[in-house]
Amino acid sequence: MSTTLVEGGKPLPGAAAALRAHWPEYLMEAAELGLFMVSACLFVAWIEHPHYGVPAHINDPFWRRALIGLAMGLTAVAIVHSPLGKRSGAHFNPAVTLTFLRLGRIAPWDAAFYALGQFVGACAGVLLAAIVLGRDVVADARVNFVATLPGDSGVGAAFVAEALISFVLMAVVLALSNDPRLNRHTGVVAGVLVALFITFEAPYSGMSMNPARSFGSAWPGHIWQSLWLYFTAPPLGMLLAAELFVRRHGLGAVLCCKLHHENDARCIFRCRYGARAATAATPSDGGSA
Repeated sequence: MSTTLVEGGKPLPGAAAALRAHWPEYLMEAAELGLFMVSACLFVAWIEHPHYGVPAHINDPFWRRALIGLAMGLTAVAIVHSPLGKRSGAHFNPAVTLTFLRLGRIAPWDAAFYALGQFVGACAGVLLAAIVLGRDVVADARVNFVATLPGDSGVGAAFVAEALISFVLMAVVLALSNDPRLNRHTGVVAGVLVALFITFEAPYSGMSMNPARSFGSAWPGHIWQSLWLYFTAPPLGMLLAAELFVRRHGLGAVLCCKLHHENDARCIFRCRYGARAATAATPSDGGSA
């Protein structure tokens, strides 16, 4: 979709036109990651902080991670299927937005404002959680602003793990979201992956896949160590998944960058989904749809 607007007989510059046309989607992206971070802080505090009693009943950290994974996976599914997610595309991750920019399905200014909104939303979500729960709870070592940090295996293992899970997530998103028959299931499958990654991968890297999500924890908590890892490994993993998808299927197979396109919400992207969906729904000459 073009963002060239005219005001006073003159076309607006690209950034101004994008803001004028698509500011609701930018705010939605901020709200989505903000909600994700609030949920992360609430559930990690409830499950890990002794004030809430759960650690006394579930001694094994694996099962506590599994509970957190279930909560965050359901949170991700709810966001993708919410009115906000259906309209904005539910990226809430600058690595996802960057990948779709590389694939040519989002305009550069839209991508820039999406990323800005995602970073602002992540920080606002953690700050809001600190207000609701109390800063002492969110800052406690067992919650630690839900910061993503390398585990005992070290930075190298964390980098590889982050790149790998980011690759898997994007590969699955591209496979499902670009198939009109499967598109509506993209959010559910992505949520399942989030739950599994938190349960099994978090001990290696903290399970981020999201530069804004990691920054949202690092900024209020001043937890800067190894932050570079979460700014590099997730985009690299997702861009590699995109490159392999394009090499196998061609760039034309990337229809849009909404995770959930089977809805009535407007689409602001360079979208080919409608044309492909119509083609898929048309019976072939052989007679079967």
